Amino acid sequence: MTEQENKPNADADSSGNQERESRRSRRPARKTQAQLIQEALGMKQVDIVDIEEKLFIARFLDYFSEETLDFIFKDKQINKYLEKLSLKIENLGINEDDKLLKMKFEEREIDNLVRQVKARAEETATEKGFNTSADKRLRKLSMLITIPLLVVITILAFLPAIEYTFMFPILCVFCMLPQFLKGSVLRKWNKFKEENRDDIYTENRDDIAVLKSYVQEVLNNIRDKLLELKVPLQLIKFVLHSADYENLDLINQKAFKGLTQYYYTFAYPPGMEPIPIPEHLQQLNQPVSPLLKKPEEAEQNFIVLTDMKAKQGVIEEFTPRLSKKVADQINKMLNESDFVSAPIDFTKIIPTYGKALNVYCECGEAVEIINVQICTWKKEFQYYLFESARCNCGEKVYILSVIDDTDTVPEELRAIFSS
Repeated sequence: MTEQENKPNADADSSGNQERESRRSRRPARKTQAQLIQEALGMKQVDIVDIEEKLFIARFLDYFSEETLDFIFKDKQINKYLEKLSLKIENLGINEDDKLLKMKFEEREIDNLVRQVKARAEETATEKGFNTSADKRLRKLSMLITIPLLVVITILAFLPAIEYTFMFPILCVFCMLPQFLKGSVLRKWNKFKEENRDDIYTENRDDIAVLKSYVQEVLNNIRDKLLELKVPLQLIKFVLHSADYENLDLINQKAFKGLTQYYYTFAYPPGMEPIPIPEHLQQLNQPVSPLLKKPEEAEQNFIVLTDMKAKQGVIEEFTPRLSKKVADQINKMLNESDFVSAPIDFTKIIPTYGKALNVYCECGEAVEIINVQICTWKKEFQYYLFESARCNCGEKVYILSVIDDTDTVPEELRAIFSS
């Protein structure tokens, strides 16, 4: 066929593309859930940031107070937290209540109290045979195993195929050894934490009481701010590690690896009727996150489950893959999806999670799943979205997965879900 014969088809295709682009440009832009919440409540961006900053302060100090041993021998991590804490305190508002929070933070030397409690806990740990964190110990063991494993692999590369039979058992030992050692280290560490948690708390009772008192004041400040802005308190859900605080409504609690997490909303003052939730927000099926992202900030911390073995919505095997490279595509897919809370508990979806299967944050901690959504992209493809609790490092992880390993992934989404 000649170039001249091809030209009409090319013109037609061009015209069709222009028409599709024109229709697409006329469609209203999809809004993120955070944008819908902000608009429905009439909140300013500065107010969202203020609430987010204060919740970070309260949650960090609460977690440190309850689980001090999770921070020992982690100088870089604790310094990073305290730098963020001081910066957030410095950035608090200029009203009288915020000035009071700043003043009390400085008067009580909250950052120094954290360092003192950590130092005492480290002394106790050292006396009982622990002079490094479980994370550092695991990294050292990993290096000790990796070097001999590389030597074995190098030897195998130069052996004739017939010799593989003799080296195979050795290779299997090296492959299984990391999991065995990791389990042993974590069991010893968890046992140490269980046996010494109460002693650490007792030794630091006065300082921890000051930290918790400050947490209560921060929580009270947030509640007053929300009421002033006429925000329905029942929308704001967050996790703490203690049941010692007032003016909160407990909505759930979960035990996870020796820790108890309490899920709260703020309680209304006695006699006050709950502020009604705007209709726009009632129609959102997703739970509302207390840490609202800035609308211009897209989530990046995604993990996709690949090499799936899943039948009828139950996941038996997977390989987690960090997917920051396709984060923009994932955010686009999420914005084009509808969400419904999963009708069954997470433990029914991945029965062996936390035992044979785990997903890890970039810091190396196993993540706890607190929310599961069944998402439908453009009414043609369903997938899971798992949301984690906030990790010790401050990050949340979002995990995506097909529902059944026989599901056909649309071509537009294959870069996301492919291995």
